[in-house]
Amino acid sequence: MLTILFDGVAYGMLLFILAVGLAVTMGLMNFINLAHGAFAMVGGYITVLLMQRAGLPFFICLLLAFAGSALLGALLEATLYRRLYNKPHLDQVLFSIGLTFMAVASADYFIGSSQQNIQLPSYLMGRTELWGGALGMGHYRIFIIAVCAALTLALQYVLAKTRFGSRLRAAVDDQRVAAGLGINVNVVFMATFAVGSGLAGLGGALGAEVLGLDPSFPLKYMIYFLIVVAVGGTSSITGPLLAALLLGIADVAGKYYIPKLGGFIVYSLMIAILIWRPQGLFVRKGGK
Repeated sequence: MLTILFDGVAYGMLLFILAVGLAVTMGLMNFINLAHGAFAMVGGYITVLLMQRAGLPFFICLLLAFAGSALLGALLEATLYRRLYNKPHLDQVLFSIGLTFMAVASADYFIGSSQQNIQLPSYLMGRTELWGGALGMGHYRIFIIAVCAALTLALQYVLAKTRFGSRLRAAVDDQRVAAGLGINVNVVFMATFAVGSGLAGLGGALGAEVLGLDPSFPLKYMIYFLIVVAVGGTSSITGPLLAALLLGIADVAGKYYIPKLGGFIVYSLMIAILIWRPQGLFVRKGGK
């Protein structure tokens, strides 16, 4: 039971890092980006290909996955996404889902449809047993929890305590007033989108061994990202974090105890929470 709980927490933390960028763009920038999973796939492929073909160390590849996805996000934000900020949400959905299918087709064409394998460093492949085997903790899952927890704290600090976070909230609340106060709204939005895309890429890199990696990745896990955002809400970091942990634990436990009803349990939990809290688990009043 404890092992299932631990694996569920690790899975939930990974889902949070994958989905938090989507929560930021939807909650703070009011933009629905269903192509978010494509940036995660890019980060995963950067890591796998650099390790397989260039022989780079795993940790260097993680940094490059974040940087590469962030640069791609900044480029697409400046050239494509920015034109859609003031468009109806339906236009944003259609554009981003089309971009997702383009990413899936490109990955399938250039890399192939086969599942990609990642070779972890030896010190991340072990397992620690506690209390006579009652709790089994994979070292790589411990690493995932530690990295995701550190990123969560850093992100919460940046959004709540720094000048950049204040400028972002001001730009979202009223772009004209923010620009009149000397805030470069375009730069703030580009940086926010880039960081969100970079976190998705880092999540894809970390999750390549746990979730698997193939061209269908953005479509396969899109619904999980949306559940995290819908259940957790988009007005804070705490809500998506708790939602991701609940989803991770429910998914792992459901697939272990009732394999045929694993998906049913997850969606039932989502429906129950949304009936109880339609706006998400944590809602910050005020703003726009």
